Amino acid sequence: MMNPDRISDFLTEQRDAAPADLQGHFMSFEDFWERKLWHQLTVILVQYFEHPESAPQRIPVYKNFVLSFADKISQLQLVTIGLSAAEQCKGALYPSARPYAVPCSRSPALADLKERLSFLSALAAKVDKPNSQDAFVYVTVIVASVKLQLGELSESRKDLRKAEAILDGFDSVESVVHATFYRVSADYFQAKLDFTLYYRNTLLYLACVDLPDLSTDERQKRAYELSVAALMSDTIYNFGELLLHPILDSLKGTSHEWLRNVVFVINRGDLVEYDETRNHLSKNPLILERKSFLDEKISMSALTEAVFKRAPHDRAITFQELAKETRVGFEHMEHLVMKAMSLGLVRGTIDQVDEVARITWVQPKVLDMKQIDSMRRRLNDWDDSVNQLGNWIETVGQDVWAS
Repeated sequence: MMNPDRISDFLTEQRDAAPADLQGHFMSFEDFWERKLWHQLTVILVQYFEHPESAPQRIPVYKNFVLSFADKISQLQLVTIGLSAAEQCKGALYPSARPYAVPCSRSPALADLKERLSFLSALAAKVDKPNSQDAFVYVTVIVASVKLQLGELSESRKDLRKAEAILDGFDSVESVVHATFYRVSADYFQAKLDFTLYYRNTLLYLACVDLPDLSTDERQKRAYELSVAALMSDTIYNFGELLLHPILDSLKGTSHEWLRNVVFVINRGDLVEYDETRNHLSKNPLILERKSFLDEKISMSALTEAVFKRAPHDRAITFQELAKETRVGFEHMEHLVMKAMSLGLVRGTIDQVDEVARITWVQPKVLDMKQIDSMRRRLNDWDDSVNQLGNWIETVGQDVWAS
């Protein structure tokens, strides 16, 4: 940190070295600094650090100028400025080797990542004070992200748990803090191939950000990875949150649109369309490797769809009928129904003697247009049956009505 007596000289030197568009910022820096207008100084510093042309000067300005009054400004804004400076250590913000991600750019050099980790660890120590725990959580999560890139998964998890424990004690916190926590948590669970927790944390992350603020590439990448996680999770059989989220439309018109189609097909248990999409499954090595699991998943979805299409009073279904609906061998039908019950997809009883499943409840799920049309036809049939019943009562009960 520079001696305060030399700050004016330092700002003059940096101003002369800055691009013409940024030279005015340095004059404002000096003016606000001399007048101790810390809020105004913070605002213009954030604007400066966000400017792409400020990149070469960020670290010296941070170390020699910002740190000289760091305790006088918002600690969350200090972290924001520090993160912009840390980008010049060249370590990327996102892990570069994601097991089921869209192929991405080169991995940051090990030396760059270690330099970035050292920079951010010092920043975390500086803001680790009782009145700035939100800032501490923010930078701690970013430290966890860098450790994740370095392959230090256990250390990364420790930092995330520490941040989560502090977050749980807050009544409210800036959305950027929550968004960063969920994003890095999702990256961690992706590295661990925990599809369910990746799926949940990514949806929470997307709930904390505005989609237009994400680049097109980022939206497509998240949509792709969410789709894979939904398909590969052994506990997620209802894709409602994903199907309703606009992020999924990011895959339309891209080479990955087939994946979006597969999610919709499996959600409605459409075995015919699933057969038509099989050739695309080989495009993702992880899906190809776990194809037998995906086959079982759509059979489970076909089972729930077969139950859903029936009227509530007509849900005593023979194993033979279910085997036809799900394309599962008759000898495996009882096991499939039992698994659906254990997962909470359906409720009911199994008659092993008569080989009948009596379903009393089926898990609600988001319907696509085909399923809505099916429900419309069922409502029409119900309306017709009610009218027929009314006409019959009117016909056979004429004497009663007359009296």
